[in-house]
Amino acid sequence: MPHRVDEGLVNTLKRVASVLKQAEIPFALGGSFAVYAHGGHSSDHDVDFLIREQDKARALEELSAVGFEMEQPPEDWLVKVFDEGRMVDLIYRPVESPVTDATLRDTVMRPVEAINMPVLSATQLMIHKLLSYTQHYCDFATGLPVARSLREQIDWERVRAETAKSPYAEAFLVLLDRLDVVPLPADAQLTAGG
Repeated sequence: MPHRVDEGLVNTLKRVASVLKQAEIPFALGGSFAVYAHGGHSSDHDVDFLIREQDKARALEELSAVGFEMEQPPEDWLVKVFDEGRMVDLIYRPVESPVTDATLRDTVMRPVEAINMPVLSATQLMIHKLLSYTQHYCDFATGLPVARSLREQIDWERVRAETAKSPYAEAFLVLLDRLDVVPLPADAQLTAGG
């Protein structure tokens, strides 16, 4: 793994994963710890798990039973749980798309700090990252380390196809080409002015 991570967050991640596994609630590790699990560089200010919305109540019940505190933020796409102040996001609708069985199949099993768990694929992580960019939030500095550290694991053709409607994703992909991180295909270079 490329850098040391916060031990408290790692313990919280392991506790949540163990509870979800024991309760047989389908999930996938997402966000910065998923990047870390793939061997990439990421920040680690919280832990993200993807779950289906229909599993939210049961997940909260199981986590509450072992001492997690709950918070329903104003956003309607996730719920937060806390372990001694450490935050875990249980996300059921990332980038305006519900987590489905297909989402949870787009994973790889990885050992994460000695617990084997499903981790969102590097390709899906990149797609989610690019689709999170909007006119209100477009910080490419958050995506560049992910793209650089996981570029060999990412299906860039699929990323381009699934983010084609986003001008922010298009700009990011052009930036990756100009920085010699990931080249654009020849037909995309013509469109981008290459």
